Amino acid sequence: MSRSPLPPSLPGARSRRPVLLIVGCGDIGLRVLRLVHRRWRVVALTSQPGRAGELRAAGAVPLLADLDRPATLWRLGALADAVLHLAPPPASGTCDPRTRALLAALARAGRVRTLVYASTSGVYGDAGGARLDETRAVAPASDRARRRVDAEQRVRGFGRATGVRATILRIPGIYARDRAGGQPRERLLRGTPVLTSEDDVYTNHIHADDLARACVVALARGRPQRVVHVCDTTELKMGDYFDLAADLEGLPRPERITRAQARERLSALQLSFMSESRRLVNRRLARELRLVLRYPTVREGLAAR
Repeated sequence: MSRSPLPPSLPGARSRRPVLLIVGCGDIGLRVLRLVHRRWRVVALTSQPGRAGELRAAGAVPLLADLDRPATLWRLGALADAVLHLAPPPASGTCDPRTRALLAALARAGRVRTLVYASTSGVYGDAGGARLDETRAVAPASDRARRRVDAEQRVRGFGRATGVRATILRIPGIYARDRAGGQPRERLLRGTPVLTSEDDVYTNHIHADDLARACVVALARGRPQRVVHVCDTTELKMGDYFDLAADLEGLPRPERITRAQARERLSALQLSFMSESRRLVNRRLARELRLVLRYPTVREGLAAR
């Protein structure tokens, strides 16, 4: 027996405006939605029925489906002209079955022409503080990063096999005053220490609003199977970043400890972020996507109210 057509509440192939499917419509997805809802009809995939009202109020049509249950994704392939994939991989393993399931669903009908995938700069592993562009080979040092490499490879393979214009955004630390868990003030108030300058690592950043804008321009201008760094131009070590945040907030600067002391006092997850040092170059963001950052360094972003 054939499946029924799309329910009336979902935008179909005859929509006057193009249809954008946002997969993983959390904080960044909602920021994107605010930017595009007048130009696109937006469908937001969620596995949580309780979020339907929030997504509808933000201007999206909620679609209940679950990337961990591929059978619930059957309608996706015929639904949208473009897809913004913001959903993270599962918390374990070295592969990303969620991206695999999503791409299989999108391939069934062949309507999608554009795909933007939000990955992470963690795929590079430790670069010893070197400056690097998108031609640098990946060298994931954790299963978390290996899952992202797997997802990237699947996205690029999907683009080559189907002709979909697939763009990969490699994203470092995201921050914003109004982003839960993304404001350094929270860490400063917890009193989490940072490394001494001799042991410290370079970190990279992007304001959540600039990341949302980068997602939007990537949908319009991203090149096929292209990787783009979405980061600002800041070159600061992690401790200096939190010192700057403390000064701007009028809070005490964090305690400085050695790496040996950090191994005794911090969790394995915290240590993992203190073990990789790199400085991302964002020329493609400026030259290819032609995005002018609203917050070109963390000083402007942290000072924003």
